[in-house]
Amino acid sequence: MSEQTQERGGATPRRVVVVGAGMAGVQTAVALREQGFTGAVTLIGAEPHQPYDRPPLSKAVLLGKAEGSAFDVDFEALGIELRLGCEVLGVRPGDHALDTAAGPVPYDVLVVATGAEPVRLPGARDVPGVHLLRTLDDAERLRPVLARQHDVVVVGAGWIGAEFATAAREAGCAVTVVEAADRPLAGALPAEVAAPMAAWYADAGAVLRTRARVARVEPGTVVLDDGSRLPAGAVVVGIGARPATAWLAGSGIELGAHGEVVADDRLRTSVPDVYAVGDCASFPSRRYGERLLVHHWDNALQGPRTVAANIVGEAPAVYDPVPYFWSEQFGRFVQYAGHHAAADATLWRGDPSGPAWTVCWLREGRLVAVLAVGRPRDLAQGRRLIEAGTPVDPDLLTDPARPLKAAAE
Repeated sequence: MSEQTQERGGATPRRVVVVGAGMAGVQTAVALREQGFTGAVTLIGAEPHQPYDRPPLSKAVLLGKAEGSAFDVDFEALGIELRLGCEVLGVRPGDHALDTAAGPVPYDVLVVATGAEPVRLPGARDVPGVHLLRTLDDAERLRPVLARQHDVVVVGAGWIGAEFATAAREAGCAVTVVEAADRPLAGALPAEVAAPMAAWYADAGAVLRTRARVARVEPGTVVLDDGSRLPAGAVVVGIGARPATAWLAGSGIELGAHGEVVADDRLRTSVPDVYAVGDCASFPSRRYGERLLVHHWDNALQGPRTVAANIVGEAPAVYDPVPYFWSEQFGRFVQYAGHHAAADATLWRGDPSGPAWTVCWLREGRLVAVLAVGRPRDLAQGRRLIEAGTPVDPDLLTDPARPLKAAAE
């Protein structure tokens, strides 16, 4: 039965199946119970491990400071059925059924929460010593590499590359980071904002090589396109991620240009009774006037509440968050809130060569995004200003001695 047609009150509780046991999937299952859903809830995960959180993998698990990061959720007490180590092969919306390696699984409502998978380095799949860092098993394989203090080459100076390089330097490894663009975080931040971050690598004792492309990887060596040969006891690839949606081929569920599920403002997909949430789904943002695809932890935390509310059906819920993420790298705490693509002004608070500074993006006199390095109060206050859509005074905004909220007109 469809959530659009189900009559509340006398209807039999439905069966919700959630595919993906990461943050988005787990939080969807938990939110359903928190919001009073009494039907069956099944959570399917491809990995055999108890569901776990990913952010600690890039530091605490790698450095042996934590054995894992399992969610503190009593699934049995919540009446959530776990099916772990179960590969989902496809979905037949017309039959309301999933196809899995263990056989078909019927559903009344399906939630797609399969996240994203890392982009692999071409030609390096079968080369010994080449690693990704996405799963608990990946982190466990890399832990002894750091313990032995190998020479490490990191391919990609994005968020995950910087975080891994930070952990590797802390472990005492010699680290070289290779980036094809002319700066770190080229895909995430404008040049003038990312440029000061390049100095962080040298400060931490890591080598950053920009405008450098990998020609090939040989056992123990990374060969660049200029002929340079970098010794590499291990190679860690962090060149991006793509939505893990290949299993939806032929289902009729609309996918976007990046392979993501195209969801509406209630996180419903193009077919009835199927929702999508987290890294695998894009959604239209009225706040920013465009469709957003957000590959960050907070999106996987917030979106499930909207999905659960719409499944339960007490009151329709629209999803239009202020995106947020954070990163700890080279002794700095970096936070970002908002979306700066359509900004018409960029303002600075503080000296970017110093330990703490903030960048503010405005559109038509209102704050639309903020990046805070070592200034968590700026981030918290800026996020509230973005949510409120309050006009701000640019002169007050650029004074780092004044609270950011004082700029509100």
